[in-house]
Amino acid sequence: MDEVQGSMLSEEIDRLHAEHRRYAQRLEELLQKPYLSEDEQMEEVRLKKLKLHAKDLIFALERRVLVVA
Repeated sequence: MDEVQGSMLSEEIDRLHAEHRRYAQRLEELLQKPYLSEDEQMEEVRLKKLKLHAKDLIFALERRVLVVA
C-alpha cells in the first residue's frame, strides 16, 4: 500500500471514529431521559444500527491496513 492510500484509509478511520463517538453521545443523551417518545425510540434504534455499522467499517478498514502493511 502506498503512502497516499494509507493516509486516505487513516483519515476514513478517523472520520468513522468521530461518527461513532457522535452516535454514542446522542445515545447517552437519550438514555438519560426517564421516558422516550416514539420518535426518540426510533432514533435510538437507528443510532444503535449506525453505531454498529461504523464500528464494523472501522474494524474492516483497520484489518485491511494490517493485512496490506
